[in-house]
Amino acid sequence: MGIMDKAKNAAEDAMGKAKEAVGDKTGNEDLKAEGQGDQASANAKKAGENVKDAAGDVKDAFKS
Repeated sequence: MGIMDKAKNAAEDAMGKAKEAVGDKTGNEDLKAEGQGDQASANAKKAGENVKDAAGDVKDAFKS
């Protein structure tokens, strides 16, 4: 996983948490749900990158 991808995913997750918190404090269910969606999206991207990393590790192991 590239450093830029990690940073983008972390930023998306942080923004999602902030939106969720503001939505929760203000009673804005739409904003809260949007924040949760942003977090879910960031987590899915992280999982995808982890799969790519693992596949690369397996590929490298067979090269040896």
